[in-house]
Formats: sequence, C-alpha cells, structure tokens
Amino acid sequence: MRLKSFYAKTLTEAMQMIRDTLGEDAIIVATREENGGKAVRVTAAVDRDDDRSHAPHFEVAGASTAAPKDDWLQYDDELDSEENTVGEDLTDVMLAHSAPEDVTDQILSCAMVVGYRDVGAALEDSIDHLFQFRPLHSSKGGAKPFMLVGPPGVGKTLMVAKLAARAVMNGQRVGVITSDTVRAGGVEQLEAFTRILKIDLKRVTTPQDLAKAIRACSDCDIILIDTAGTSPYDTDEVKELAKMLTAVDVEPVLALPAGMDANESGEIARIFSAVGVRRLMATRLDVGRRLGGLLAAAHQGGLAFAEASTGPQVAEGLLQMTPHRLTEFLLPKSRQSRGRTQPLPNRKTSG
Repeated sequence: MRLKSFYAKTLTEAMQMIRDTLGEDAIIVATREENGGKAVRVTAAVDRDDDRSHAPHFEVAGASTAAPKDDWLQYDDELDSEENTVGEDLTDVMLAHSAPEDVTDQILSCAMVVGYRDVGAALEDSIDHLFQFRPLHSSKGGAKPFMLVGPPGVGKTLMVAKLAARAVMNGQRVGVITSDTVRAGGVEQLEAFTRILKIDLKRVTTPQDLAKAIRACSDCDIILIDTAGTSPYDTDEVKELAKMLTAVDVEPVLALPAGMDANESGEIARIFSAVGVRRLMATRLDVGRRLGGLLAAAHQGGLAFAEASTGPQVAEGLLQMTPHRLTEFLLPKSRQSRGRTQPLPNRKTSG
C-alpha cells in the first residue's frame, strides 16, 4: 500500500493531484485545512501493485461501496483479526488521551487502510502522515524573530529561556526581548535566566519599541520574544496582539501545555491561527498525562509541531518533536506491542 499526502489551495485541486499521481483508484484517508484555512492537505492511499482493469472509481475511506475483485482487498481471517486488534488498541490509546473523535477517526482510517499489525508502527506512521513537524531553525541573517504567544500561564517564559539556553550552548548569538511587563515578576523571571546566559534582556511596551529592539538585535543568529498572556476570548487582547504582529516581521509560535481539554485547545488554536500562528510548542509534557488537547490544537488550528518542553530546568528538557517522539508520549514502550493497552503511567522525561 502506498500512502502519500498532497497540498493544494482547494480540495478540488488536491483531488486532481491525487488522480494524476496515484490514479483513479486512490482512497482518501484524511483531509485537513492548512495555513489557517488557506490551503488543504489530503492524504490518500493506493495499492502499490495496482493493475486493476475495471471501471475507474474514486472512493472515500469508510464509504459504503462494493469491494472490487482484487487480491489485496480479499478477506483474510488472520489478517483481519490482527488489524481489528490494532484498531481496538489505537482506539483505547486515543480514548485514554481524551482525543477528539475527528482526530481518532483519521488515525484509525490511516492505520486500517495500510493494514498495520503493530500498534506502535500504526500510530507513528499515522501521526507522520496526518500531522506536520517543523522545529525552529535559525540561520545567520535569515531567520525571522520568533514570538511566543498564548494564553496566560502556559509556560511561554520558561520556553523562551530554554530556547535561548540551547542557542547559547550551540554557539549562537541570541537576542531576547520581552513585552510581558505587566505580569508581576514576569520580567524578573526571564531576566534571571538571561543574566546567567549573559544576554541583555530588552523590555518593550509598544509595537514601535519592539521594532526598535529587533533592529538592535540585527547581528544575532536568533531572536526570541516573550509576550504577556493573551486571552483568546478577549477580543481587545487579540486585537492588541494582532497589532503587534503586523507592526514587525516576526513569526508567532503558540505555546500550549499538555493536559488541556481537547475542545478548548482546538478552539484556542483556531483563534491564534487567525492572527498568523503556524507552529505549536507543547509545554509541561512531564506532568500532562492526556495529550488529546495537543492533537486537537494541531489538527484544528492547522499547526505544525515544533519543540516541546519537560521539567523546570532551563538547560534541560527541550525536545524536538517528531512523529516517533510524539508516539512515545502517546504510547509508552511498555504498550507498543499488539497486546491490550493498560492505563497510562506517569512520565518523567528530561531530554
């Protein structure tokens, strides 16, 4: 079975790309909006050895259609039993993480179309096809400043400190700016970190101040901006954030903690994606046991997973999110066989 994802401005364009690349017999596994609804990503599958000669058809996974007379679709009692077990285990995992139904359905569809016999491989490959992973990268003189945004108390300041520490240890010149000047202790907390790293923390209160501070850091390899918490449900606060983002050329990155309700996380991600957020940083993965909220945020906001953090130590616990790493958090090694799933254990990850 061949599985491939296609990107286009519209669903019609994506479907045509699928027909041109995989043929009329491709099966649609999943669809999702990208870039804040300005594009679409469609994952499709087709048999690698497909030489069928019957009338062309284009079907949707799960649709009620008569099965064509092809060997790869013939009923196999042993394989069917194994796939059913994998499907049941994947369902248990998604339920344990309180994942939304649409995410669960797409992961199951992706896994069942390919026909995995191992729950770990099924979950990892499904995540790889359904989600994007784009860690923060900086190149001398080329990278935009990264502005961490999100609701109050999600761990933005600690994430900025972790990113700065990593950059310093990699020998990069780092600029750190904060607009979190209202919250009690906000500046002092970040300043304590930057002082250890020998970074001059710049404080700003207006878009004009921010633009000036960014120019002052023009010789830096990476610029990190901490912001005050923005309530996604306060129109005025969202408008103020939008003004800040339009005044300077930066990339906003959403920070959200593990353990949040999936519906709320998805709604928050959709709101922040409307002001230009395209990447998601997961925080508190060491204490959040249910990750359905993070899956919902990435899915509903069309966001790519970037870094993630665990633990309170600035020099430790900054992880680059990958399909394999996310699978390990969703499905610990003790549960990656086809055996029945067990309750989620506590996790402590530091690197």
